[in-house]
Amino acid sequence: MSPLSTKMIVKTFASLSAMLLIPVIILAQTEIGLQLYTFRNQIPKDVSGMLQKISNMGIREIEGGGTYGLPIDSFKLLLQKNNLKMISIGAGFKELDTNAQATVDRAKTFGAAYVTCTWIPHENGFTIDHAKQAVDVFNKAGKLLKENGISLVYHPHGYEFGTYEGNTVFDYMVKNMNPAYANFEMDVFWIKHPGQDPVALLKKYPKRFLLMHLKDRKPGTTGNQDGKADVESNVILGAGDVGIADIMREAPGAGVKHYFIEDESSRSEQQVPESLSFLKNLRKK
Repeated sequence: MSPLSTKMIVKTFASLSAMLLIPVIILAQTEIGLQLYTFRNQIPKDVSGMLQKISNMGIREIEGGGTYGLPIDSFKLLLQKNNLKMISIGAGFKELDTNAQATVDRAKTFGAAYVTCTWIPHENGFTIDHAKQAVDVFNKAGKLLKENGISLVYHPHGYEFGTYEGNTVFDYMVKNMNPAYANFEMDVFWIKHPGQDPVALLKKYPKRFLLMHLKDRKPGTTGNQDGKADVESNVILGAGDVGIADIMREAPGAGVKHYFIEDESSRSEQQVPESLSFLKNLRKK
């Protein structure tokens, strides 16, 4: 083998090795946050103590939007004291439709860069007509939010995956929501539960999922497209059937900006530290 050929092989191998290391490096730099709904039962009983406990877990980014009865300035001081930053707040569909300016004002009050809508009102099944209305609302509200430096995302709950023209209603939403104004938050549980593949969806729609909820599902859990599930099916990350490790390797390159653990089970206080440990160990692999 000529010296030139050997040199090319070494160079090619080095390039491939670097490419393989990129996802690992990005993963190692990924900040893991918390959706405060995880501790919806604990926080109201001791707002200050629970925020300190969250901070002591090493969490710095949170998703929420309420103040648990405290004046907004007092709540923000507690966040500052515990080095917690509100990345995203929630907004109801009706508010986005009828008073998006109120959403803008609330997001600015919290200093949040994102607003998340988690439910589109519907009865007796989610139809293409519901989706078309939602697309109009999200595009209009999202434009106003964008003009104010805020990004709007919609969090699917599984009912959007009914069939429509050879694809799904969700596909229609992705293709018709203007990415300049409205994108998505992927809750990996609620993608798996209706029978979808989170990794495949990230690959299919890169840069459309800006936020992510990390939530795992007890193996053997029966899925559905109703947007309903037993909260006790939430298990420690890595112990379920959602495929968290593969998702975390794919997500940074697919454009996910922020990650929030959301554990809705009654065991959340015990499980969140273990989930954080799983993610920390994942970074080393």
